[in-house]
Amino acid sequence: MTFTVTHAEREGSGVCLRLAGELDLGAAGTLNAEIDRLTAAGERHLLLDLTELTFCDSTGIAAFVRGDNLAVARGGWLRLSGATGRVDRVLRITGLADVLRYQPDTVDPRSSSAV
Repeated sequence: MTFTVTHAEREGSGVCLRLAGELDLGAAGTLNAEIDRLTAAGERHLLLDLTELTFCDSTGIAAFVRGDNLAVARGGWLRLSGATGRVDRVLRITGLADVLRYQPDTVDPRSSSAV
């Protein structure tokens, strides 16, 4: 299965990225490049919608942490929402759910409840 990153509408500051497919060693570079591009352009608030993400390995987890570090260095944050199944389990087992204030239910990207 392929991996895709698409932009979703978001009111106010920040960007919502919808991730779909399998986030593994072969795909993590795509996510890292998009996060790099957005933070270099001045984006500080990143919401990642994981509703359609079917798999995430340690390189995907590392990409989430790296993205959060970049956003925090610029005074912002990276948040996750909408994971299901194995992806939800990985976030909880690794403790990343707590670190990134993970929202298990899909959050309207325009909602302030995701921040």
